[in-house]
Amino acid sequence: MTSDTSTAASTTALPLPAGDWEIDPFHSAVNFTIRHLGISKVRGRFAEVTAGLVVGESTETSSVTATIDLASIDTGNKDRDAHVRAPDLLDVERRPTMTFRSTRVIGKDEEWTLEGELTIGDVTKPITLAVEFGGVQAFPGSPRRHAGFEATGEIKRSDYGLDFGAGLLGDVVKIQLDMQFLEPETAPAEG
Repeated sequence: MTSDTSTAASTTALPLPAGDWEIDPFHSAVNFTIRHLGISKVRGRFAEVTAGLVVGESTETSSVTATIDLASIDTGNKDRDAHVRAPDLLDVERRPTMTFRSTRVIGKDEEWTLEGELTIGDVTKPITLAVEFGGVQAFPGSPRRHAGFEATGEIKRSDYGLDFGAGLLGDVVKIQLDMQFLEPETAPAEG
């Protein structure tokens, strides 16, 4: 990407009214996939996430933050989940949350890139998420519209000191976020 394109993209207005958009936890999900024994995948999710989207006048004044409760892991197997929470693995007593803070928003129309920092425990690393904007839609019975996004990316567990299960579990964790945010209450209704 040339610097001219980068500059133009960084000053693009988001296709949403400005303000603080809050997460709709009932229509949002944080999912992941990791290889097991190198031959298949284990899929899971984190059930508890808080997030906020601040829409500014341009992408430069817009940001996303999220906090995920690591103890809320759900892989569909309670015994496995309890083991993953344990001190010899994820150690949720020492690392209770995973947090994300955006540093840059780039894109237009439906295709966006979200650059940021992901912190797990005392380790913070850069991460880039590909984001698809699904649009804005009214929700029956609610005065506030919903904005939908799908974000995908990946991290290496070893980068965060989570190298347990080497040989049994893959190092790369693929992330898929399906998020809905509620329009600010002060935003004027469009349509």
